[in-house]
Amino acid sequence: MSAAGQLHEQDFNAWWLRTGEWVEEPNQRRGGESGVQFLAPETPEQPWLYSKRQIGHQFFSLRHPFGYPTALREKNALQALEHLGVRVPKLVFYGVTKRGKNWHALLVTEALTGFVSLDEWYSQQQAQSVDSTTISSMLQQVANNFYKMHTGGWQHGCCYAKHIFIKINPQQTPEVAFIDLEKARRRWPAHQAALHDIKQFGRHRGGMPEEHWQLFLQHYCNLNPKLRTKLA
Repeated sequence: MSAAGQLHEQDFNAWWLRTGEWVEEPNQRRGGESGVQFLAPETPEQPWLYSKRQIGHQFFSLRHPFGYPTALREKNALQALEHLGVRVPKLVFYGVTKRGKNWHALLVTEALTGFVSLDEWYSQQQAQSVDSTTISSMLQQVANNFYKMHTGGWQHGCCYAKHIFIKINPQQTPEVAFIDLEKARRRWPAHQAALHDIKQFGRHRGGMPEEHWQLFLQHYCNLNPKLRTKLA
């Protein structure tokens, strides 16, 4: 093993040994298991982290016909969307290693401090205490992030309200971030990615009322008018 390989293995082992509370118990699929732990900071200055841990959890493609950890796809999506100006969790560490016949993979990201999922925001009826102008601004930011992602040729692939996070700041523009990009992929033409994601979001928007959904569609179609009739 090269010096670089040894260094990677040391880093990987250090992160693998750093464990915390399970926030998503390991689920068995894709020929292996994948789960997420919440890691407390080691010093007061450090952020809380999420660590996705995978064993034998693979995807197959032309480039990886024999399988490779799905964490790679999520890492690539995080980096690509950040480059496109879409808010996503900050990547702290990514690594894979093969132990015996199984791939082990880690994807560590910073927690989105102060954010809450759109699903939780509506289920807690927080929208009732927010003025209509702020709600419209929040939905505009959701639309903006979708539009940046889609025009960049990316499809989220798992557009549920629980995967869209928002942060309402008094006297400031609401912030929006996307999480759970394990199924994200490049897709051309871009309008196919857009149609897939927006329609999926409509089916899985949780407690978002119809009037808010229509306002979101209006914001999105103002950015992407070619899809107005297909999303009506």
